[in-house]
Amino acid sequence: MVDSVTVKAPGKINLILRVGAPGPDGYHDLVTCFHAVDISETITVAHADEFSLSVAGSVSLDEIPLGGDNLAIRAAKALAALSGYQGGAKITIDKQVPVGGGMGGGSADAAGALVALNELWETGHDIAELLAVAAPLGADVPFALLGGSAVGRGRGDQLTSVPSGVFNWVLVPSAVHLSTPQVYATLDVLRGDEAVVAPREPSEEFFAAMASGDATALAPLLVNDLAPASLELHPDLARTLSQGKGLGALAGMVSGSGPTLVFLAADAQGAEHLALGLEAGGHRALRVTSPVQGAHLVESR
Repeated sequence: MVDSVTVKAPGKINLILRVGAPGPDGYHDLVTCFHAVDISETITVAHADEFSLSVAGSVSLDEIPLGGDNLAIRAAKALAALSGYQGGAKITIDKQVPVGGGMGGGSADAAGALVALNELWETGHDIAELLAVAAPLGADVPFALLGGSAVGRGRGDQLTSVPSGVFNWVLVPSAVHLSTPQVYATLDVLRGDEAVVAPREPSEEFFAAMASGDATALAPLLVNDLAPASLELHPDLARTLSQGKGLGALAGMVSGSGPTLVFLAADAQGAEHLALGLEAGGHRALRVTSPVQGAHLVESR
């Protein structure tokens, strides 16, 4: 029996996010393209009688719940219930994914906890079983398990992996956090009585640009239906988007529900130039590449 297990799980950006009308349950039908980037959470688990959570990292931690509302704790309890496991676990998270930024850091924590505890407890669940546990926890959790690049439908948890070349990005987190439910509610208000059609599928041109790693071809195909709502709630984002494009970004967009901004660069050199320019303008700029693998084991001892 191992004493502790460490797993890494990636943050994500949304290259496409098409949002339909809300259903009777309040959830919106989605078509999105998730893309895992090389900024990751590190989740370590160890045996304990009860469940506990501690968090450290390079990002603001003020708004992270440490009790039963935390997605990692919820994931751990869901896996224990499925497996009939009677003990608990000590969960420690090193957070590097910006909090409240639409990059799925909490979902990565949950996915990492599932992989780590499946190993620690020797419960032997395969990926299909872990995905079934992940889906009720939130639309981003199944993708954090899989990583890579995938189209999500429904609430985003119906995943189809898609091939992707390597892309270079610059991320600009914001000190202001946006509530995902508030962003969706604002979108509904902005749409008013407008007839909302079913979200459109990605085009063949999009899939071709992804598979070839052609950043120039991909740039005009990036789209986020939530962007107007995010910009309504945080108008300063528009100025930063303009700055990034002025520095040579092929495209700039709000990722997910925001407020993290994502800029696509032509290559690694372009990303370096862009990041330096944004930092000179007073922004925190993170260079990342994509895609990367989902939640995976890095140490067991």
